[in-house]
Amino acid sequence: MNAPNPAARAAAVPEAMVVHAKSRVLEVAFQGGKRYRIPFELMRVYSPSAEVQGHGPGQETLQTGKRDVTISRVEPVGHYAIQPSFSDGHDTGIFTWDYLRFLGSQQEALWQQYEERLAAAGVDRDAPMAARPASGCGH
Repeated sequence: MNAPNPAARAAAVPEAMVVHAKSRVLEVAFQGGKRYRIPFELMRVYSPSAEVQGHGPGQETLQTGKRDVTISRVEPVGHYAIQPSFSDGHDTGIFTWDYLRFLGSQQEALWQQYEERLAAAGVDRDAPMAARPASGCGH
């Protein structure tokens, strides 16, 4: 088994992170010059929480009405992630450094995938969220 590479771990930790409230983007700078401006809406639509992702493949909940969502607070989670609180009350997603890098580097493909899911469901991006049926698992 190979020992963890401290240089690789250090490269994964952001050097800087700025919440731009007015433009509604999270700016994340990684070692090596990689800098991403991740829209809050994209973060909210692809939140890694069980509320959004479900508990397995095919259980995702399509998010709508998130264009104007803001981030009201960001809490650190250990040395590996952040947990943002969004203006719509969502605050259960833990965004690891790797996941932020993924969102930043794959924005174009993720937006396209989101638009395809909206079209397939026959809903508009700005439509209010549909009411969720009661669930036995608490969310």
